[in-house]
Amino acid sequence: MATCRVRVIARAFSTSSVQQQLVKPPIQVFGLEGRYATALFSAASKQKQLDAVEKELVKFKSTLKTDVKLREFIENPTLKRQLKVEGLKQVASKFPLSSQSSNLLVLLAENGRLKSLDGIISSFQTIMAAHRGEVPCEVTTAKPLDDALKTELEAALKSFLKQGQKLLLTVKVDPAIIGGLVVSIGDKYVDMSIASKIKKYTDIITAAV
Repeated sequence: MATCRVRVIARAFSTSSVQQQLVKPPIQVFGLEGRYATALFSAASKQKQLDAVEKELVKFKSTLKTDVKLREFIENPTLKRQLKVEGLKQVASKFPLSSQSSNLLVLLAENGRLKSLDGIISSFQTIMAAHRGEVPCEVTTAKPLDDALKTELEAALKSFLKQGQKLLLTVKVDPAIIGGLVVSIGDKYVDMSIASKIKKYTDIITAAV
């Protein structure tokens, strides 16, 4: 059922009615945002505009943070859908946006889904990162790592990657974890923080009392 919905959305994005077979993304993303992002990936892939669409949408997402009027227009629930459709067509032509990116905005306006735009763009970026073989990894430490430790950590994390994949490492500092590491790589999450261990032991003691 979800696949059928994605195909319907993909046809709405596509500028060609000939190619209707869905191009599957390298990873599956879920929910409403995932369905739209998957359909957009399929449509942009057929037109060989994946990189262009990603750049456009990332720029548009950034613009929404600074352009108050545009953001209010998109978020205003009292405006009629057709008014938003016409307004976004004008925005797309002035920006300018490709047919795939423009079709995304128009389709979301027609379906009353513009509030999901930010999440859809993020899901599309996730798909594109996987398409390039990039594996996002976030490591949280209690104190900043020196260069030697960071290099050692990066080498250890790369050992989990498959051939052809690239590590996108982000290191954050959060004193609240007290010590140790919290690692999120791809779809895996490991909490090796001291704060987590303290909570675990506290829960055990509390349960025993």
